[in-house]
Amino acid sequence: MVESENHYLGALKGNQGTLHRRVQEHFVAEESYTDISKGHGRIEHRVVSLCTTLEQIPAWPGLQALIRVESQRQLKKGGHPRLETETRYYVASFGDSAKAFSQRIRGYWGVENKVHHVRDVTQGEDASRIRMHQLPQIFAVARNFALNLYRSNDFDNMAQAERYCKYGLDTLKRIFRMK
Repeated sequence: MVESENHYLGALKGNQGTLHRRVQEHFVAEESYTDISKGHGRIEHRVVSLCTTLEQIPAWPGLQALIRVESQRQLKKGGHPRLETETRYYVASFGDSAKAFSQRIRGYWGVENKVHHVRDVTQGEDASRIRMHQLPQIFAVARNFALNLYRSNDFDNMAQAERYCKYGLDTLKRIFRMK
């Protein structure tokens, strides 16, 4: 997930069977931070808890902290209120406060939402049938280039930017600042 100068913060998933199960069984919150956010038609309540007691946890190179994120989202689907809950675990090779880990994790999801989600949903990257040679990498660069152009032209909504740019060559020339 996030790596810098020998520091690692990554999501712990179910495919890491023994470690994931032991973390769930032996996680003891030593510090917590609560965050509430509103936006996109939902209210999200997150509790980020930190555990540095690792005696019951299998050996993991460099492991210094475990983080649990419990989130509860209130949203409306089809006009009906709905409550979704989720618990995620993270491992870290460095120590920090629960609030700092919360900010790091939220920062990562900001990147995920700004880039990967847009490339998949708006640009249809996962649905692409391009599989030969270097073409997937070339198209990924082109998609990133397009997103950067949209953002440099002050578009906040990437789907709207794509629709706008499909109007014709004159629009594209303006976006590319060509004469």
